[in-house]
Amino acid sequence: MSKRKKPAKKAAKSDPLMSSDFPPHDVVWQTSAWRSRVRKRLLDWYASNARDLPWRSRPGEPLTSPYRVWVSEIMLQQTQVTTVVPYYERFTTRFPTVDALAAIDEPTLMTLWEGLGYYRRARSMHAAAKHICDQHDGEFPTNYDDTLALPGIGRYTAGAILSIATDQRLPILEGNTQRLFSRWIAMQGSLGEKPTMDLLWSVADAMLPQTGSGIFNQAAMELGALVCTPRNPKCDECPVVRMCRAKEQGLEQSIPGKVKRIQYEDRTEFAFVIANDKKDRYLVRPIAAGQRWAGLWDFPRVTSGKFDNVDDAAASIGHEMSGVVAPLKQLATLKHAVTKYRIRLDVFVASVSGKPPKRWKATPPWQFMTKQELVDLPLSVTGRKIAQKLP
Repeated sequence: MSKRKKPAKKAAKSDPLMSSDFPPHDVVWQTSAWRSRVRKRLLDWYASNARDLPWRSRPGEPLTSPYRVWVSEIMLQQTQVTTVVPYYERFTTRFPTVDALAAIDEPTLMTLWEGLGYYRRARSMHAAAKHICDQHDGEFPTNYDDTLALPGIGRYTAGAILSIATDQRLPILEGNTQRLFSRWIAMQGSLGEKPTMDLLWSVADAMLPQTGSGIFNQAAMELGALVCTPRNPKCDECPVVRMCRAKEQGLEQSIPGKVKRIQYEDRTEFAFVIANDKKDRYLVRPIAAGQRWAGLWDFPRVTSGKFDNVDDAAASIGHEMSGVVAPLKQLATLKHAVTKYRIRLDVFVASVSGKPPKRWKATPPWQFMTKQELVDLPLSVTGRKIAQKLP
């Protein structure tokens, strides 16, 4: 009697998530088990480690209103959280509703925004608030297309507002999450290139849970801000380190790929402090639309970068005043950066002679103001520094 053959043993199933032969980045994030593990560990970490921020609702609490999330997201663009917090609290106290923001005049708005920089954000918010009052009866829209149509709002901001405030299942992609998702899937493409960004948007969308997208999005941003930092990420503190493809492959320092950095150009600009005859008021004017820092006020300043000496710059300002501007002594040198320029600003005390102020041709008109009046004017950062150095 022949012996019955033993059935062949089934090959043990390998766990693709724990294998040393990792799937490529365009496969691993499509694995539902991988996504589920990452979500759980991330959300558990967030529940214990989320910062207490005035625009943030905690799990189990009522969601923050779309208006307040909108204000925070606009302020946080290119600005650190620690800088934003006091501005946000003052702003939302002064303007608790869309209607209140829409009704304010621009100079008052700019005064409250002064110091945050990127003043176009404030003007876009003001325009959006007026649009909301006109088209949506003062209620911030919760429809995605309506939100995206507002001035100053793009895909990321619309997704952030609606997912956080209304729990709509919308992905977000900004600096922190670009870096986080790139490392999770070991994506080595350069940020900013369309194929790379298309892939990351797909990952951001796939990672969302069926409910609680706003909490997930905030958790991902928080992990990127506090742990998965651009340099020297704190991998030993990361809740999903065992799931991170970049860490497993030793690529956490090189991912994401380098973003093209701004190549700054050096230039010299000149500003002038001109007092009235009594030496108790100083010459300023509002900056016209279309110019740098439009909507703010400033001292006489030459920003063209065409002049390399103070006498030529003074002659240019004098032409605007139909007079002769004479530099007397240097008051200060301020250094700052604007767009692609690294600027040295030389500030001079000067006098002006020629036609009386009422006949100066500048538009908008020049005005003499006291130091106290300057305190209440919206000035650029360098303009405020000049005001603080006035004799």
